[in-house]
Amino acid sequence: MDNLSIEQRSNLMSRVRSKDSVAEMTVRQTVHRLGFRYRLHIRSLPGCPDLVFGSRKKIIFVHGCFWHGHSCRAGQNRPASKRSYWEDKLNRNAARDRSNAARLRRNGWKVLSIWECQVRNENLARRLKTFLEAE
Repeated sequence: MDNLSIEQRSNLMSRVRSKDSVAEMTVRQTVHRLGFRYRLHIRSLPGCPDLVFGSRKKIIFVHGCFWHGHSCRAGQNRPASKRSYWEDKLNRNAARDRSNAARLRRNGWKVLSIWECQVRNENLARRLKTFLEAE
């Protein structure tokens, strides 16, 4: 049973953003600091990628661990109520992510997924730089 009222739950969920999350902003700032320029959220590409480096044919997705089913603790934490609804929803999200990445790769793009829990890692800048500089 939900311990929040319908209004409280609605208010809480309205603050969950699909764009400009803390994790995404951190990745964007790091990439910019490294000297790379990018475009944001190009809707014509599968999955509407978070960062698109057109001249390099590279894409970065920044995924929230819970919403995209990462293997970390936050990603494996599932709500206790409406269990089947949440399992189905989060599994569909993960399947859609895999499908979008595969479609992009078939079209010649190189894809990197950064998880929310990885943003706090001190190796983030090195990982981004290695991905973006590689041929």
